[in-house]
Amino acid sequence: MDRWVYDWNRCGDPAPEKCVPEARPVEVHDETLRDGLQCPSAKNPPLQAKRDFLHILVRMGVHSVDIGLPASGRHVREDTLRLAEEIARGSLPLEAACAARTVEADVRSIVEISQRAGIPICVALFIGSSAVRKFIEGWDLAFLLKATRECVSLAVGEGLPVVFVTEDTTRAFPRVVRDLYATAMGCGARRICIADTVGCATPTVARNLVAFVRGLMAESGQEVRLDWHGHNDRGLGLMTALVALEAGVDRLHGSALGLGERVGNTPLDLLLVNLKLMGRWPGDLAPLSDYVEWTARWTGVQIPWNYPVFGRDAYRTSTGVHASAILKALDQGHDALADVVYSAVPPSWFDKSQIIEVGPMSGESNAIFWLKGHGFEPTQENIAAVMRLAKASNQTLSDDELYGALAPPENA
Repeated sequence: MDRWVYDWNRCGDPAPEKCVPEARPVEVHDETLRDGLQCPSAKNPPLQAKRDFLHILVRMGVHSVDIGLPASGRHVREDTLRLAEEIARGSLPLEAACAARTVEADVRSIVEISQRAGIPICVALFIGSSAVRKFIEGWDLAFLLKATRECVSLAVGEGLPVVFVTEDTTRAFPRVVRDLYATAMGCGARRICIADTVGCATPTVARNLVAFVRGLMAESGQEVRLDWHGHNDRGLGLMTALVALEAGVDRLHGSALGLGERVGNTPLDLLLVNLKLMGRWPGDLAPLSDYVEWTARWTGVQIPWNYPVFGRDAYRTSTGVHASAILKALDQGHDALADVVYSAVPPSWFDKSQIIEVGPMSGESNAIFWLKGHGFEPTQENIAAVMRLAKASNQTLSDDELYGALAPPENA
């Protein structure tokens, strides 16, 4: 495809091989079963559906999954245990993680589940870090540091890995970020996470904050990994995640269809599509269709019609110029070019194809394509009948409407 499409992501240098950024390994962490289910419009799927979801993640090549916040209630605690047991029983190549407030009881509930399931569970300890949260809760920095020290030390002492998450990092003051991360790393946290909890980060924020935190990691002298957890309140969740990756993040968080509190999290499905297009994801994207369909079915959240790649209209066109270009590529035997002439993401990656329909913005190419695909000869009479109906309509026509405008095909 390099013969046909120039990639300006390579910086536009006449010798693009000089400009390709270093391709570090990328890890992804799925938050659908925890943060995603905080979506106020989502239903909580039954346990067996959640088990099935874990196997979809394995097929996708996802590295880790948050299986719940067990301290939030008996039902969640039970589901969390059963999901941990599913990972253990099937020896699934997934790191299980559980969310926890920086409260001793939260940590101990995860320790118990880990012991009962027989697998290590990463303790995702989170604590508010912005001045807004501190003021509302009546916290001071000394309280935050004490809670961090005690809970990280408890989890590490029980032999569990810790990812230390500072909520609202993207609005916190540098001194607070520095002290919290230094304390967590000093107590044994080997992964820290920047959280854009209210989705306020811009690409500039992502670049600056990641650079700042990586500096803290270097100062610590510890082998520590860095995560980015983003939300989509400004519509920038996917963009800031990709910028954070290029700035030096090791692992990106997301959820299916971007489910999450308020308007949601970084959409993990679209994140993987973009990583694939960037040459940064080695896995097969075909399971993403099952991933988004599972989410729509079991959470009751519909896939928006204009959702990239997986929405109903992602590969539909009724526009004459677009249809004409697609058909010319097909007529020349260039199926791959038909996939990309008016699409950034090839539909064949997901066992999909371009869909050409007929509507008021259509040209004769649309009519010819529809006629051939439905057993009609593309005669001038039939083309004219289709076009008369299309130009008199204010929307894309259904097959039934088009059949009604034509005599039945000879082979009907």
